[in-house]
Amino acid sequence: MVDRITPATGKRERDITREEYGIEDNWPVFCEGFKQWVLEDDFPLGRPALEEVGVAFVDDVSPYELMKLRILNGGHAAIAYPGELLDLHFVHEAMENQLIAAFLEKLEKDEIIPIVPPVPDTDLTGYYELIARRFANPKIGDTIERLALDGSNRQPKFILPSTASRLEKGLDVVGLALVSALWCRYFEGTSDSGRAIRFNDENADRLHKAALESRRDPMVFLEERDIFASVADSQIFRARFASALESLRSAGTAKTLTRYIAGELA
Repeated sequence: MVDRITPATGKRERDITREEYGIEDNWPVFCEGFKQWVLEDDFPLGRPALEEVGVAFVDDVSPYELMKLRILNGGHAAIAYPGELLDLHFVHEAMENQLIAAFLEKLEKDEIIPIVPPVPDTDLTGYYELIARRFANPKIGDTIERLALDGSNRQPKFILPSTASRLEKGLDVVGLALVSALWCRYFEGTSDSGRAIRFNDENADRLHKAALESRRDPMVFLEERDIFASVADSQIFRARFASALESLRSAGTAKTLTRYIAGELA
């Protein structure tokens, strides 16, 4: 498992490379200072001494991978769509937005972290709090648009497994259903202010169509079964999704996040 936030290269990165370092580079790669490498110690013919440069060797890497997918990647997926709907550009701007930051914290601590299996020598709440600080780092320059891309592949990997796990345990999914509703609202194609949203998803056409059709019947969006699979069969999820989507459309993103944070979103 390798973890280091690396934003897409753009004009900002090229300008900084030229103006601050005097280097003309069409493709500089920027990344955060944090890095975490975890490797499964299964080298039958010996292994390099990568622990000398900070790599952690463990007997089983899967708990670390699941932790990252659910808490970090899930966190990115959760803030992407309210960020887009509220016209935010950078990830750190989303974390500066009190509603989005509080939404993410409640979602992680109430619904995601409690169903992540224990990870050796790791405090999961502390892990999330470190992630929140990393997301808030303005020097990274990561963008909301990057987090929002390819949702048809990312949602089934980062969000819906947590939803399915909670449903299997008979637990509620108010916040996770809200994430799915935000994604649907995003695919209607305009932000709350009316700005046109630029999609970057191989399934954008059919998801845009489904999101527009869901205005008459919210369940239409959940019929994207290659994405939602059996989660779409849950009556609890369907009810929570429909309620969140109705709130997003009638009251807007900010008011809906406020309701969720206050425990008033049913």
